[in-house]
Amino acid sequence: MKSNQYSVKIYETRIDDEEKFMSFFDANYTLFKDHLIVIQGKLPKRIETYLKVKKLKYLHDFDLPKGRSRKALESELEAEKAQRAVSQQITEAKVEELSSRLQNNLTVLDNMVRSGRELNIEGDLLLLNRVNSGATINALGNVIITKVVEGAIRCNGNFMMLTASPKANIIFHGVEVENNLLANKLNRVELKNNEIIITPVLKKEINWA
Repeated sequence: MKSNQYSVKIYETRIDDEEKFMSFFDANYTLFKDHLIVIQGKLPKRIETYLKVKKLKYLHDFDLPKGRSRKALESELEAEKAQRAVSQQITEAKVEELSSRLQNNLTVLDNMVRSGRELNIEGDLLLLNRVNSGATINALGNVIITKVVEGAIRCNGNFMMLTASPKANIIFHGVEVENNLLANKLNRVELKNNEIIITPVLKKEINWA
Protein backbone atom coordinates (compact mmCIF):
# COMPACT_ATOMS: atom_id res chain seq x y z
CA MET A 1 0.00 0.00 0.00
CA LYS A 2 1.39 3.37 -1.02
CA SER A 3 0.38 6.36 1.09
CA ASN A 4 1.39 9.91 1.95
CA GLN A 5 1.08 11.89 5.15
CA TYR A 6 0.66 15.67 5.19
CA SER A 7 0.65 18.43 7.78
CA VAL A 8 -2.25 20.74 6.90
CA LYS A 9 -3.01 24.23 8.21
CA ILE A 10 -6.69 24.51 9.01
CA TYR A 11 -8.87 27.57 9.56
CA GLU A 12 -12.28 26.79 11.08
CA THR A 13 -15.04 29.40 10.95
CA ARG A 14 -18.77 30.17 10.78
CA ILE A 15 -20.44 32.62 8.43
CA ASP A 16 -22.50 35.25 10.25
CA ASP A 17 -22.04 38.02 7.68
CA GLU A 18 -21.31 37.19 4.04
CA GLU A 19 -19.79 40.60 3.24
CA LYS A 20 -17.44 40.50 6.22
CA PHE A 21 -16.44 36.91 5.35
CA MET A 22 -15.47 37.83 1.79
CA SER A 23 -13.75 41.06 2.86
CA PHE A 24 -11.72 39.12 5.40
CA PHE A 25 -10.48 36.58 2.85
CA ASP A 26 -9.85 39.25 0.23
CA ALA A 27 -7.61 41.08 2.71
CA ASN A 28 -5.87 37.91 3.93
CA TYR A 29 -5.84 35.81 0.78
CA THR A 30 -2.05 35.34 0.74
CA LEU A 31 -2.15 34.04 4.29
CA PHE A 32 -5.05 31.61 3.81
CA LYS A 33 -4.62 30.41 0.21
CA ASP A 34 -2.67 27.38 1.44
CA HIS A 35 -5.03 26.61 4.34
CA LEU A 36 -7.88 24.15 4.45
CA ILE A 37 -10.95 26.17 5.40
CA VAL A 38 -13.58 24.35 7.45
CA ILE A 39 -16.96 26.08 7.49
CA GLN A 40 -19.38 25.02 10.19
CA GLY A 41 -23.08 25.74 9.95
CA LYS A 42 -24.78 27.41 7.00
CA LEU A 43 -22.86 27.71 3.71
CA PRO A 44 -24.65 30.17 1.39
CA LYS A 45 -24.40 29.58 -2.36
CA ARG A 46 -22.79 32.98 -2.78
CA ILE A 47 -19.95 32.02 -0.42
CA GLU A 48 -19.56 28.62 -2.04
CA THR A 49 -19.15 30.32 -5.43
CA TYR A 50 -16.70 32.82 -3.92
CA LEU A 51 -14.52 30.04 -2.51
CA LYS A 52 -14.43 28.21 -5.83
CA VAL A 53 -13.55 31.38 -7.76
CA LYS A 54 -10.77 32.10 -5.27
CA LYS A 55 -9.65 28.45 -5.54
CA LEU A 56 -9.72 28.10 -1.79
CA LYS A 57 -9.89 24.53 -0.46
CA TYR A 58 -12.76 24.06 1.97
CA LEU A 59 -14.89 21.52 3.81
CA HIS A 60 -18.41 22.04 5.07
CA ASP A 61 -19.71 20.79 8.44
CA PHE A 62 -16.70 18.58 9.04
CA ASP A 63 -15.86 17.43 12.58
CA LEU A 64 -12.16 17.88 13.12
CA PRO A 65 -10.24 15.55 15.44
CA LYS A 66 -9.26 17.47 18.54
CA GLY A 67 -5.59 17.38 19.42
CA ARG A 68 -4.39 16.42 22.88
CA SER A 69 -1.58 18.00 24.81
CA ARG A 70 1.65 16.12 25.28
CA LYS A 71 0.93 15.89 29.01
CA ALA A 72 -2.49 14.32 28.31
CA LEU A 73 -0.94 11.81 25.89
CA GLU A 74 1.77 10.89 28.39
CA SER A 75 -0.84 10.41 31.13
CA GLU A 76 -2.90 8.18 28.83
CA LEU A 77 0.15 6.09 27.89
CA GLU A 78 1.09 5.70 31.56
CA ALA A 79 -2.45 4.59 32.39
CA GLU A 80 -2.39 2.03 29.56
CA LYS A 81 1.01 0.78 30.71
CA ALA A 82 -0.27 0.35 34.24
CA GLN A 83 -3.37 -1.48 32.98
CA ARG A 84 -1.23 -3.84 30.89
CA ALA A 85 0.92 -4.56 33.95
CA VAL A 86 -2.16 -5.37 36.03
CA SER A 87 -3.58 -7.56 33.25
CA GLN A 88 -0.26 -9.38 32.98
CA GLN A 89 -0.22 -10.08 36.72
CA ILE A 90 -3.79 -11.38 36.59
CA THR A 91 -2.95 -13.59 33.62
CA GLU A 92 0.17 -15.00 35.27
CA ALA A 93 -1.86 -15.78 38.37
CA LYS A 94 -4.49 -17.59 36.28
CA VAL A 95 -1.84 -19.57 34.42
CA GLU A 96 -0.12 -20.48 37.69
CA GLU A 97 -3.44 -21.57 39.17
CA LEU A 98 -4.24 -23.81 36.22
CA SER A 99 -0.66 -24.99 35.81
CA SER A 100 -0.75 -26.29 39.38
CA ARG A 101 -3.30 -28.80 38.13
CA LEU A 102 -0.85 -30.16 35.55
CA GLN A 103 0.58 -33.11 37.43
CA ASN A 104 0.37 -35.98 34.98
CA ASN A 105 3.87 -36.41 33.49
CA LEU A 106 4.18 -32.69 32.64
CA THR A 107 5.90 -31.57 29.43
CA VAL A 108 6.86 -27.87 29.18
CA LEU A 109 7.81 -26.44 25.78
CA ASP A 110 8.68 -22.87 24.83
CA ASN A 111 9.37 -23.39 21.11
CA MET A 112 6.95 -22.66 18.28
CA VAL A 113 5.30 -25.78 16.89
CA ARG A 114 5.91 -25.32 13.18
CA SER A 115 3.86 -26.45 10.19
CA GLY A 116 4.22 -30.16 9.43
CA ARG A 117 5.32 -31.10 12.94
CA GLU A 118 3.30 -33.55 15.05
CA LEU A 119 3.72 -33.80 18.81
CA ASN A 120 2.47 -36.80 20.76
CA ILE A 121 2.27 -36.02 24.49
CA GLU A 122 1.50 -38.91 26.83
CA GLY A 123 0.79 -36.66 29.82
CA ASP A 124 0.08 -32.95 30.37
CA LEU A 125 1.42 -30.15 28.17
CA LEU A 126 2.28 -26.53 28.96
CA LEU A 127 3.20 -24.79 25.68
CA LEU A 128 4.54 -21.22 25.95
CA ASN A 129 4.46 -20.50 22.23
CA ARG A 130 2.17 -20.69 19.20
CA VAL A 131 1.01 -23.62 17.06
CA ASN A 132 1.33 -22.89 13.35
CA SER A 133 -1.10 -23.99 10.66
CA GLY A 134 -0.35 -27.55 9.55
CA ALA A 135 1.03 -28.60 12.95
CA THR A 136 -0.69 -31.15 15.19
CA ILE A 137 -0.58 -31.80 18.92
CA ASN A 138 -1.98 -35.00 20.38
CA ALA A 139 -2.16 -34.98 24.20
CA LEU A 140 -3.54 -37.66 26.48
CA GLY A 141 -3.48 -35.26 29.44
CA ASN A 142 -4.36 -31.63 30.06
CA VAL A 143 -3.20 -28.80 27.79
CA ILE A 144 -2.36 -25.11 28.33
CA ILE A 145 -1.22 -23.07 25.32
CA THR A 146 -0.41 -19.40 25.91
CA LYS A 147 -0.35 -18.17 22.31
CA VAL A 148 -2.41 -18.45 19.14
CA VAL A 149 -3.26 -21.89 17.80
CA GLU A 150 -3.66 -22.20 14.03
CA GLY A 151 -3.01 -25.92 13.79
CA ALA A 152 -4.79 -28.97 15.22
CA ILE A 153 -5.14 -29.92 18.90
CA ARG A 154 -6.33 -33.34 20.06
CA CYS A 155 -6.78 -33.41 23.83
CA ASN A 156 -8.14 -36.15 26.09
CA GLY A 157 -7.35 -34.62 29.48
CA ASN A 158 -9.73 -33.05 31.98
CA PHE A 159 -9.21 -29.50 30.72
CA MET A 160 -7.53 -27.20 28.20
CA MET A 161 -6.73 -23.49 28.36
CA LEU A 162 -6.40 -21.66 25.05
CA THR A 163 -6.22 -18.13 23.72
CA ALA A 164 -8.71 -16.93 21.11
CA SER A 165 -7.72 -18.98 18.05
CA PRO A 166 -10.18 -18.59 15.16
CA LYS A 167 -8.15 -20.79 12.76
CA ALA A 168 -7.57 -23.71 15.12
CA ASN A 169 -8.94 -27.23 14.69
CA ILE A 170 -9.60 -28.42 18.23
CA ILE A 171 -10.91 -31.85 19.21
CA PHE A 172 -11.62 -32.40 22.91
CA HIS A 173 -12.51 -35.97 23.85
CA GLY A 174 -13.47 -36.70 20.26
CA VAL A 175 -15.77 -33.66 19.98
CA GLU A 176 -14.88 -30.67 17.79
CA VAL A 177 -14.85 -27.38 19.71
CA GLU A 178 -16.31 -24.54 17.66
CA ASN A 179 -13.87 -21.65 17.27
CA ASN A 180 -16.49 -18.99 17.91
CA LEU A 181 -16.85 -20.36 21.45
CA LEU A 182 -13.22 -19.44 22.11
CA ALA A 183 -13.75 -15.72 21.56
CA ASN A 184 -12.15 -14.44 24.77
CA LYS A 185 -8.46 -13.84 25.31
CA LEU A 186 -8.23 -16.88 27.59
CA ASN A 187 -10.67 -19.79 27.51
CA ARG A 188 -10.93 -22.81 29.79
CA VAL A 189 -12.35 -25.94 28.20
CA GLU A 190 -13.27 -28.59 30.75
CA LEU A 191 -14.94 -31.94 30.93
CA LYS A 192 -17.53 -32.03 33.73
CA ASN A 193 -19.98 -34.88 34.15
CA ASN A 194 -19.29 -35.98 30.56
CA GLU A 195 -20.16 -32.47 29.31
CA ILE A 196 -17.76 -30.01 27.68
CA ILE A 197 -17.90 -26.62 29.44
CA ILE A 198 -16.20 -23.50 28.04
CA THR A 199 -15.69 -20.48 30.31
CA PRO A 200 -13.64 -17.28 29.92
CA VAL A 201 -10.61 -16.94 32.15
CA LEU A 202 -9.93 -13.33 31.09
CA LYS A 203 -12.14 -11.23 28.80
CA LYS A 204 -9.97 -8.18 28.25
CA GLU A 205 -7.23 -8.11 25.64
CA ILE A 206 -3.73 -8.60 27.02
CA ASN A 207 -0.29 -9.47 25.65
CA TRP A 208 1.63 -12.48 26.89
CA ALA A 209 5.15 -11.83 28.10
